[in-house]
Amino acid sequence: MATAGKVIKCKAAVAWEAGKPLSIEEVEVAPPQAMEVRVKILFTSLCHTDVYFWEAKGQTPVFPRIFGHEAGGIVESVGEGVTDVAPGDHVLPVFTGECKECAHCKSAESNMCDLLRINTDRGVMIGDGKSRFSINGKPIYHFTGTSTFSEYTVMHVGSVAKINPEAPLDKVCVLSCGISTGLGASINVAKPPKGSTVAIFGLGAVGLAAAEGARIAGASRIIGVDLNANRFEEAKKFGCTEFVNPKDHNKPVQEVLAEMTNGGVDRSVECTGNINAMIQAFECVHDGWGVAVLVGVPHKDAEFKTHPMNFLNERTLKGTFFGNYKPRTDLPNVVELYMKKELEVEKFITHSVPFSEINKAFDLMAKGEGIRCIIRMEN
Repeated sequence: MATAGKVIKCKAAVAWEAGKPLSIEEVEVAPPQAMEVRVKILFTSLCHTDVYFWEAKGQTPVFPRIFGHEAGGIVESVGEGVTDVAPGDHVLPVFTGECKECAHCKSAESNMCDLLRINTDRGVMIGDGKSRFSINGKPIYHFTGTSTFSEYTVMHVGSVAKINPEAPLDKVCVLSCGISTGLGASINVAKPPKGSTVAIFGLGAVGLAAAEGARIAGASRIIGVDLNANRFEEAKKFGCTEFVNPKDHNKPVQEVLAEMTNGGVDRSVECTGNINAMIQAFECVHDGWGVAVLVGVPHKDAEFKTHPMNFLNERTLKGTFFGNYKPRTDLPNVVELYMKKELEVEKFITHSVPFSEINKAFDLMAKGEGIRCIIRMEN
């Protein structure tokens, strides 16, 4: 490419301070250094994690910053030592990486790479501790090593999954975070047997993806649990067969579920991050074989409290990170699930806006409207 090795000037949506609308600015994007890749982003989408750190209510604020981590793009150029991808390759950026060298990457059981595990406080590249973005010589910070709210971004090669070039990037871009997290929580971790009963706590994007995973696995009853009854009709498209709104009952929801299922569900997947929902998700599974999987990220001071007998009666509690998918190894296969029409992605995408209107995506999420909003970098 003619731009390889040179600084690229392009548009990016910059968050100058917490909670203030993003501003479309011209930024300079430096060339990729050793083991880095510069990617032209074609489509990105807004995930709740972006909003959480943009609001910066509960963590270290790092500003000015370019958010965004759910996206699809094409490799523009690569830095020294990069052999896994080449210019022109279609890729999904991932907020957590896979170096392929550490103990976690070499383990068949883990996807929590030592080198590239998600780090929301870091606003620079790990190679040299510097940002690749600047405006008038002043650094603009990265987010989760991806920063996809920019027409071009630089990432560590371990955070880039090379996918089938036939896959439409405006659809599969949503697989790079939330959808895979929920899908994998069901398919890879809960592993519901065919004909089983599954409860899904929280019917946002991740919860709906967990329901979709339970549907693909062959669960016969998928019970959605949510305080927002408006979500129930939409959730039927993702395999939910029944619904429970805890507000409609004057007893704990785990008791309601136990009565509905003759002693408890076979599997539950918790996608809210609310500590009470986490406890309910564990206590609602059947003794002897029930498995509960926690996906949601809790408040930093939250404590999980349950009676030890719940474990001794042969219930299992598991946690998962990014659906136990290894980003570079496994994401291409998730894309193939879509290409084979086994996984439906379109139904997760409810809105689309041009890059110039990126703040509309934030407004939609604030109102709780829709599931995923695609942001088109080229109008």
